[in-house]
Amino acid sequence: MSKVTKRAVLVGCNYPNTQFRLQGCINDVLSMEDLILSEFGFDQHNVKFLIDEPGTSPEGLPTYANIMAALEEMVDDAVAGDVLFFHFSGHGTTISSLKSGESYKEEEAIVPCDLNLITNMDLRRLIQKLKPGTSFTILSDSCHSGGLIDKDKEQIGPTRTKGIPLPVYYKSRGISVGSIMNCLQSVTGALNTGANILTTVANVANTGSTVAESIGSALSGIFNKDVSIKFRPQNEQMKAMKARSLTEDEGLLLSGCQANETSADLEGSALTEGRAHGAFTYAVVKVLDQHKGLSNKELIKEVRRYLQEQGIEQHPCLYSSDANADAPFLDTQHTRDRKKGLPDKHRAGDDADETPNARDRDNGRRKRPASPINNKQRAGERSRVVGAASAAAAAAAETSTAY
Repeated sequence: MSKVTKRAVLVGCNYPNTQFRLQGCINDVLSMEDLILSEFGFDQHNVKFLIDEPGTSPEGLPTYANIMAALEEMVDDAVAGDVLFFHFSGHGTTISSLKSGESYKEEEAIVPCDLNLITNMDLRRLIQKLKPGTSFTILSDSCHSGGLIDKDKEQIGPTRTKGIPLPVYYKSRGISVGSIMNCLQSVTGALNTGANILTTVANVANTGSTVAESIGSALSGIFNKDVSIKFRPQNEQMKAMKARSLTEDEGLLLSGCQANETSADLEGSALTEGRAHGAFTYAVVKVLDQHKGLSNKELIKEVRRYLQEQGIEQHPCLYSSDANADAPFLDTQHTRDRKKGLPDKHRAGDDADETPNARDRDNGRRKRPASPINNKQRAGERSRVVGAASAAAAAAAETSTAY
């Protein structure tokens, strides 16, 4: 009899002291943590979070290195039957494909607090490492978040339905690649007046390089080898990535909006009980407070309905296999034995389906506090943030501040 363990990495980037500052991302992390601990059977020791609240220690900041280290640890520690969850709240962006000779297309990335992009290739590598019988759910409350996992089947996709004008102040959770390049100077202190990245990018672009190659060169110059797999030399990419392609039941993505849309960062108002939040995360928490045992597909449908009723014009999407679309949110999912190509639904043991969430559906969930956020100061008091950053990240940080 195997015990199901639920593990989570929760990331909130408000980008303080920059022109791209957001307000609701740390609140998103705290509300999501409260939700999964109280209602979905997660244990506090298996939940790690990274936030860029002022005063946070370097190892607790949501940098590329720290986020990837936390996700690698979660994946490596998982065994058959475990449920893995990655929640990201912050900016998103799109970049053009790196491969020469192929048709032009945009690919999605999320933006850590150091602006060192995490791309779909990084997430694909993590999913390729999953042990048979483990499941991986990504909930991304960022712009252009549809398509972060390769090969996922689109269950609930783009729509042309329009909302009414947004009734409260909001800011878009998206940054253009050009703006990221421009912002690196003020955020990292890595550039002086004689080494402007925008000039470098323009010069590289004039030689025929793609936007992705340009930003890849810039990020590599700042962070050395501690950059996305997408921006590394081809031989390093091949070494890092497995040859096989993902199947549609490996990974599950709940995105805050369509790939061509932006996600709203809402100012505190009556709509959000006076606290700033991401529209998507807030809607997910509200819906799950009101409904029991929703499947992934049902959750996204209800969240879309909630946002529409509030006049918020963004359309969350779901990307997963058919079986996982109908699986309960953050519960044991249908996975595939990647050696035999056979369904792996019961490999965790006879009690795999009897997860804490399944018992909650039978017995009723515990009552949660009225507000999704109960004590913002918790963020500065927790000692269970991700352990020490990698040596490469520390070296990159020292290099950044040396300029």
